Amino acid sequence: MIRVTVVLQKKVFLMAPLLKYKSIFISDVHLGTKGCQAGKLLEFFKNSRSENLYLVGDIIDVWAMQKSFYWPQEHNDVIQKILRKARHGTKVFYIIGNHDEVFRKFIPMHLGDIKIVNRVIHETQLGKKYLVVHGDAWDGVMKHAKWLSKLGAIAYELLLKINIIINFFRKLRGKDYWSLAKFLKYKVKNAVKYIGEYENTLSKYAKRKKFDGIICGHIHHAENLNLDGVNYLNCGDWVESCTALTEKYDGTFEIIYWDKKRKEYISENIDKDKFTSFKKAS
Repeated sequence: MIRVTVVLQKKVFLMAPLLKYKSIFISDVHLGTKGCQAGKLLEFFKNSRSENLYLVGDIIDVWAMQKSFYWPQEHNDVIQKILRKARHGTKVFYIIGNHDEVFRKFIPMHLGDIKIVNRVIHETQLGKKYLVVHGDAWDGVMKHAKWLSKLGAIAYELLLKINIIINFFRKLRGKDYWSLAKFLKYKVKNAVKYIGEYENTLSKYAKRKKFDGIICGHIHHAENLNLDGVNYLNCGDWVESCTALTEKYDGTFEIIYWDKKRKEYISENIDKDKFTSFKKAS
């Protein structure tokens, strides 16, 4: 009897489209790398619906695949899921980033029902205009020392490999995922300074161009800030944080931390299932 209940609970969790948004923004998935948490992204996609889906750069990590090819079935499933969403009516925009910059030479173009662009303007339910870009064009390291950025990417990949080992043992002990790369990012003073400068640079650009806000990715740091009258929004990533930026139907934005949200979501559905079972039994 207990086993049947567990199966029903899983079905409720995987099938119920309870998370509905006007728009979803995700960035820095890095498909093609071992650090990509494609399984969690698939989970989020299966349990969410939106009218618009913005893929805000570095979705496919061409840089990494040029060094060594890695493409498991889960990564293919993510692409198929996105294509399916587009076929079923979701407006999908793929904004190019630096790790997938090879596609920039072909834009603007369409991949099935997906529009591939360098940037796009998103208008909210409240009529506010947001510039949606990956953000690498405002990264001083990318602009003036691209070789250093690629070296940094190699170092980051090494940290992610160490993450895999650490989290293998954490999982054995029943502990949640923990990111060494994220921990070091907030401990290193220069990294914190870099993030702050990046946020201010993009916000100033958006203000100069008279946008109400700017939506980006690139630095793997989800954020919702008001900087000098400009709404700075960063989608985060699906390597360390597993975050998505969402626009609700009232025009407000929310950052979804999937590791946290999925626990609430599972718990809510389990409670509903238990209540339904209790009512039937009584």
